[in-house]
Amino acid sequence: MTATLFGGSAGLLQRLRRVPIDVSDLREVADTLLPALCTTDLRIRLVQRARAESVVVLEEHERCLQVPLGELADDMTAAGVRPTPAGISAALSSWVAHRPVTDASAAAAGIAVLDWSGTDETAVAWRVVVRRGALTVPWSPAGRMQPPAVERVRSAAAGRSSDVVLDLRVEGPVALWSHPVAPMLATAALVAPERMIQRTRSAGLALGDMHVVVTPHRPVACAGPGIAARLAGETTEASVTLPWRRLADLPWV
Repeated sequence: MTATLFGGSAGLLQRLRRVPIDVSDLREVADTLLPALCTTDLRIRLVQRARAESVVVLEEHERCLQVPLGELADDMTAAGVRPTPAGISAALSSWVAHRPVTDASAAAAGIAVLDWSGTDETAVAWRVVVRRGALTVPWSPAGRMQPPAVERVRSAAAGRSSDVVLDLRVEGPVALWSHPVAPMLATAALVAPERMIQRTRSAGLALGDMHVVVTPHRPVACAGPGIAARLAGETTEASVTLPWRRLADLPWV
């Protein structure tokens, strides 16, 4: 997870030969980069505390994230970030892009997708995410948000999912749905499975009893029940296979 926050996983050789990220180098990059990443709503500061190390403070609406600069440098080192100005700058930009999603952002731009409901990766549930370029960052409601407001955000996100444009590729008895930039959005189409069935039929594959094979962050495979079960059994990744009629009954996380 740490590597993902900083833009991806380093290669094996780079991880074995990790060079520590020096706090002074990180501070130099942060002094230049962080002001450029600020927006009307997002404020990012490098705060020097009395008799303590500097802290990076991100503030956006109700969200506030504070991380000591030394801790951030250690995390970058663990992730195998290259100790160059370009490497540190890219990692710091990625870290900011992974910041928590605000309630306002979720309400305005949230999209409903399927994600793992637990760390054991045995079940999926609906989740609201916000797209930031190629990233899809999950939203968790602020503690003071009331249930009716949470439901409104989720309902609006489900509506936007129907508008996500996905690529459809039919390979024999299997239909594969994918997003060209943000892989997690492949499951957005599942909010309207009847529409998927119609589009698949138009592409030459009739799936009256459509089953879906879901692995979050991967293309969605759709097929008849027998083929879907065989696909799930052949993959080395964790997956969940569901008949399309069960999709609407999945919980939210």
